Amino acid sequence: MKKIIFILATILITVTQLSAQAKKFVVDQIVGKVGDRIILKSDISNAIEDARRQGMELPENPNCAFMESELVKKALVLQAEKDSITIDEEEIEAKIDMQIRSFIQNYGSREALEDIAGRSIDQLKEDFKRPFKERELANKMREKILETIKISPIEVKAYFDGIPKDSLPYYESELEIGKIVVYPKPDREVESYAAKELNDIKKQAESGKPFERLASLYSEDKGTEQQGGVLNLNRNDKQWDPAFFQTAFKLKEGQISNVVKSKFGFHIIKVISKNGDDIAVRHILKIPMVTDDEVKESIEKLDSVRSKLIAGTIQFGEAVSKYSEDDDDKFSGGMVLGPDGSSYVTIDQLDKNMIAVIKDMKPGQYSQPLKMKDNNGKDCVAIIYLRNRTNPHVANLKDDYNKISQHALAEKKQNTLTKWFAERINTYYIFLDPSYSGCDDLGPWLKASVKN
Repeated sequence: MKKIIFILATILITVTQLSAQAKKFVVDQIVGKVGDRIILKSDISNAIEDARRQGMELPENPNCAFMESELVKKALVLQAEKDSITIDEEEIEAKIDMQIRSFIQNYGSREALEDIAGRSIDQLKEDFKRPFKERELANKMREKILETIKISPIEVKAYFDGIPKDSLPYYESELEIGKIVVYPKPDREVESYAAKELNDIKKQAESGKPFERLASLYSEDKGTEQQGGVLNLNRNDKQWDPAFFQTAFKLKEGQISNVVKSKFGFHIIKVISKNGDDIAVRHILKIPMVTDDEVKESIEKLDSVRSKLIAGTIQFGEAVSKYSEDDDDKFSGGMVLGPDGSSYVTIDQLDKNMIAVIKDMKPGQYSQPLKMKDNNGKDCVAIIYLRNRTNPHVANLKDDYNKISQHALAEKKQNTLTKWFAERINTYYIFLDPSYSGCDDLGPWLKASVKN
């Protein structure tokens, strides 16, 4: 099963490493070829480093496994071209831009990125075109091969019955938790004080004090304070607060904004650099404190909502849509989502305040409204809903059908891909470097290579 998941993951993996930087340390040579598509030694080395950086569990022989992944990808690309599968060039450009912005965010600035990579931004974008295009073509071809693959309940049961009883997975307790969040509105005097603080900080910046130092000292944006308040924006991004976003794009390089109010609090913004639709800024955030009176008002509002939920006059999803002020809740139906996107989470994935609340709750119950902080450190009041709680247990079909069916479907898809390649490998020109002759998993590819 681990190999199945690994192969599927590496077909879909995205670029997360500066390949230009890595190539400085690798003496390149051609170690594989499918048709006219070559595989370089650096391609394998970089892919392994990418996986390590992402925290993937590597197989025993990563060189063999990643070579198999590269061979699979090249073959899928060739077949995609033969089948006239097309890709959206603008979409590829957008994905490359997103990757570059992620790098800039990680390294602090465009200049730092270019220095580390030894390449300009334009050169990096050019470097990424081929791997991004190949990855997109391979993904589309894979989707085409697997688009009709479904799994039936009979197949799920057969898959489960085939797992040795002493190898069945053990699942820890999991929870389905929802929340309805409202934000107490700060008093106007408190807001005025926060704005005054920012105006004073702005004067310090204009008198010559480094903005990044002031951000580290005073900003309440925990996600950027250690990077001196750096944010990288693109004119096409939709997730930013409109007031903050519009102000940032109106500024000139080096200019500091007046105080801006957003849904997160109050900001001052300084533009570091502009390049077309991309802009790098630093900001300092102040979140106005709320008083007990404002918190009490929000608690009373949610207490009324809780009464309706308990009485059954409103359903949880409807209450989220109508009353929750957390934007993320609108997309998740108010449910806390796990890393895999499912509504089931383990207790270690929850905020400590939430853990204390649900400890004594039973499925179907709603907590009293309580004051807590959201993911951005902003004060809020929330009702917590415990939809379901599972007990620690060995996997079984009744309680874990969805998980088991996902594994069964993944295996069926992998078997379909394996059969598809077995029928086509001999139709490609295959070359594999002799250093891979000891890779058992590459058997069919090695045989095809010897024939050629």
